[in-house]
Amino acid sequence: MSRWQVAFLRCALFWLLANGALGIVVAMRPSLTGLFATTHAHLGTIGFFLSMVMGVAYWMLPRPGGIRQPRMEAITFLFLQAGMLARVIGEPWWRASGSGFAHALFSFSGALVFGAMITFALAMRTRIVSLDTLRAAANPRGSRKRPPEHSHSD
Repeated sequence: MSRWQVAFLRCALFWLLANGALGIVVAMRPSLTGLFATTHAHLGTIGFFLSMVMGVAYWMLPRPGGIRQPRMEAITFLFLQAGMLARVIGEPWWRASGSGFAHALFSFSGALVFGAMITFALAMRTRIVSLDTLRAAANPRGSRKRPPEHSHSD
């Protein structure tokens, strides 16, 4: 695993714990629900789930020809985590105060997360390939051809 892949997974676990902690706070103080409900949802879906999916995808999806994408991993990671931090700070602050700066921070958080999604999609398009493409990359000279696979029905 690359250091960025590890960082994705560690941040995913951090966001999972933050989500649980915020859930406890809101359960104990229901008056905070309006302030934190969507932030709580984003901690779980974007922070935990998306960080986990992106980290595992960079780690496990096929890399035809053994490609490595450390720059794409880094950009995706930094955009996603910066977007999460901006959201966790900006959204409740904006909801509580109506501050224009807090709203700008909250809005910018969405742009950062979307930037991470775009970067991730661009990186993954080179990894989403057919089995034939993977076989060809593993055996570029074609010296060992595999027999065609046949399905037998009973």
